[in-house]
Parts: sequence; C-alpha cells; structure tokens
Amino acid sequence: MSGTCFINKKEYPDDELLTGSQLRKPLYDFIRKQHPDFNETSNIAVDTLQQERKMYIEALLRQEIGELTEAEKEVVGSIMDNQILSENIALQADEKARPGERLADHVATFGGSWTFISIFFFLLLVWMAINIYLLHNRGFDPYPFILLNLVLSCLAAIQAPIIMMSQNRQEAKDRARGEHDYKINLKAELEIRLLHEKIDHLLLDQNRKLLEIQQTQNDMFSQIAKKLEEE
Repeated sequence: MSGTCFINKKEYPDDELLTGSQLRKPLYDFIRKQHPDFNETSNIAVDTLQQERKMYIEALLRQEIGELTEAEKEVVGSIMDNQILSENIALQADEKARPGERLADHVATFGGSWTFISIFFFLLLVWMAINIYLLHNRGFDPYPFILLNLVLSCLAAIQAPIIMMSQNRQEAKDRARGEHDYKINLKAELEIRLLHEKIDHLLLDQNRKLLEIQQTQNDMFSQIAKKLEEE
C-alpha cells in the first residue's frame, strides 16, 4: 500500500507516511500556517516532516532570541543531520597555535610561577652581593645599581607584551569554549523538545493500534455472542 504526501505530492509506502492527527499540535499548527489546506487526515512523508521540523525549530528560535546567528544555524543543522557537536576546543586551539604563541604561553606560565620569583630574587641578591662585598662597590654596577635597573626595565618591557599575547590567546580560547558550551546546551534543549514530540507520536500511534485491536476483539465477541444466541 502507498499514499501521496500532501506537501511534495510524491508517492510513499504507508510505513513512511504520517497523518496530521499523529503530529503534536504545535507542529501541526505550524504546518497548517505554511499549508492552509493541510488537515488531520492529510498524509506527510517522514523526510518532508523532517524538513518541516527544521523550519519549526528555526521559527521557535527566532521567536525567542530573534535573528539566528551562525552558531544557532549550525545547531539546527546538526540536529537535522544527526551530527555531534562536542569537540575538544582547547586541543584544537593548541594544535593551531603558532610557535610564537606557544613560546608566549611558556613564558607566561614560567613568569607566573614561584620558581621564576625565587630565581629572580636569587640573581638580584647575587648581583648586589658581588658589587658591594666582593668588588667593594667599585665593580661593573656599583650602588645604586643603575645597570641592574636598566636590565630590570628591559626585562619588564619585553615580558609584559609577551604575557599580554598569552592572555589574549587565552581569552580567545575562553570565547570559543563559551560559544561551544552555548551550542551544546541549545542543542540539548532542542533535542529534548523533539524527543517529547517523538514520544507523543509513538503514544498516539500505539493508542491507535490498541483501539483497532480492541475494536476487532469487540467485533469477535459480538459474533460469538450472536452465534451463542442462535444456538
């Protein structure tokens, strides 16, 4: 047995067709807005229904958050194509990092550690001790250590932009991670909505079959009772 889809006018087997009465009311009303002649007895193919669901989801999102961004369109497409959105954002960012960016990360990590602070103070003490005690304040950098101040100023001037470079890359990773989390949460919410719709569809289909079985049993009981009365 086969039937015709009301929307695309193509022939499909009965097991690939649904009727308007089997759809959830919000989706049924949405299809009715697009196709006013569609009713509860009209057939709709499963693949056509999938496209209508996609448009329905996009309409819901526009109603709630306005114009869709590329991220939201990507979420809708992943739901329709059964694609997985989860990915390791940090690993991807590290793989795409250039050598200079990796070096900036290492410098920022080392510069913000107690190891760097300990080595830095140790070198300062050694520098001052050599000039004051060993060279009797007549060495290569006597008090007030003008050369040391110049070295420290140059170190700070070089270290600051390197650390800022690493922080900018970390902020970019955080933005990418936040956008990824938003897409995952949005997809989960939409998947739950679609899951409710599928469960409702299964329940309606199951109830219809049970009613058919019950009607058949009633007919059989009626025939049996009629035969018993005749006897």
